[in-house]
Amino acid sequence: MIQNERRARPGGPDVLIVDDEDDIRELLELTLLRLGLVSDGAANLADARRLLDEKRYRLCLTDMRLPDGNGLDLVRYIAENIRDLPVAVITAFGSMDNAVTALKAGAFDYLSKPVSIDQLRALVKSVFSVSSSEDERLRKDTSSLIGDSSAMVQVRSMIEKLARSQAPVFISGESGSGKERAARMIHDLGPRAAAPFVAVNCGAIPENLMESEFFGARKGAFTGADCDREGFFQAAHGGTLFLDEVGDLPLPMQVKLLRAIQEKKFRRLGDTAETAVDVRILSATHQNLKAMVEASRFRQDLFYRLNVIELRMPALRERSEDIPQLAGILLGRLAESSGLPPARLSPGAMQALMGCSFPGNVRELENILERAMALSSGELIQADDLLLDPADMGEASHVAPTTPGGTDLQDYLDEMERKAIEDALEKSGGNRTAAARSLGVTFRSLRYRLERLGMKE
Repeated sequence: MIQNERRARPGGPDVLIVDDEDDIRELLELTLLRLGLVSDGAANLADARRLLDEKRYRLCLTDMRLPDGNGLDLVRYIAENIRDLPVAVITAFGSMDNAVTALKAGAFDYLSKPVSIDQLRALVKSVFSVSSSEDERLRKDTSSLIGDSSAMVQVRSMIEKLARSQAPVFISGESGSGKERAARMIHDLGPRAAAPFVAVNCGAIPENLMESEFFGARKGAFTGADCDREGFFQAAHGGTLFLDEVGDLPLPMQVKLLRAIQEKKFRRLGDTAETAVDVRILSATHQNLKAMVEASRFRQDLFYRLNVIELRMPALRERSEDIPQLAGILLGRLAESSGLPPARLSPGAMQALMGCSFPGNVRELENILERAMALSSGELIQADDLLLDPADMGEASHVAPTTPGGTDLQDYLDEMERKAIEDALEKSGGNRTAAARSLGVTFRSLRYRLERLGMKE
């Protein structure tokens, strides 16, 4: 019957199923047929490779244990020879180590035995969404991560590859380096783009509310639960769940999260039954998770589940050649949001920025530019308007700049600025608008300087 259906289909087979058990192959073929997909079967690696050479498939499902090898051999073969073919592995119940290894080798996703029809349907939906939207995804703009440095070119290239997979991705990098922006790009360029992207700051949730926030709760599950409530997992169903600052999760919650990721199920507070969930997990933190594992503050098994593939976001100081482009775009955005005319950086200001170490990365650059726009008396931002911290000025930070008299230069300049403002306020009788005019700065700039210098209005 299956063979007749396959011959009748003009487009040829869609899926290759590789399993040495006849009954499992037939069950999967029938299930896929109900989903409108025709499949071929192979009982071993040799047959699978022969069929892959003869025909073009849109999905490959392979068992991990095969008579003449294992599923990983087939994953690697496809990754090297048929890069556009998604392959999913079927693992024995509880064999998550095999699943993680397969994902690292290039598998699109995994299924656990006994194979759930719901999970198979979700997998098929993801795979064929990838295939049908391939051209559209390639046309999508990836410029939300700005920069033409080699580091950023590599990051964008990696993101495009990660978008095709369903493997968990761990995004590492310093605060302000663009981790959430990278996570959103992985989601937007992948098959789940039309589904929800749910971002969670794990460090901002009180520990006593964590379980209900992640998994939801039924009415009456605890005091104050006056209605059914969905959690982050349910809200992200079909899409992506981004766990930011995952290193802040307490150990008891790490255990519950691990099970939800492994089993693709969760139980709401007050519920007796588990709910299947289809989410892709992306996570990030600025902390060193490996060090936290060694210090027993983060579970090793959860670390390996989250860190199947790592994407490292470079610090801004590692790609300083991107600063002019970033500064120009940020100044344009700031001008638009504040209703001010676009500002420009003088050569001296640009040189000062290029020499800054930016411990706060792009977020710090944006704050510096916003402050400089407030301090600047015109549309041209000078180096003095940036008020850069000497400690952040690269090699210059090793020797504190001083005046000829030995006083710290920043303290000296602050004192001079304080004296000039006091004189202007005294001459204007305390009228700050007039004082700002006499100093040649805007009222907003004067107000900022008063706050920075701790001067009472």
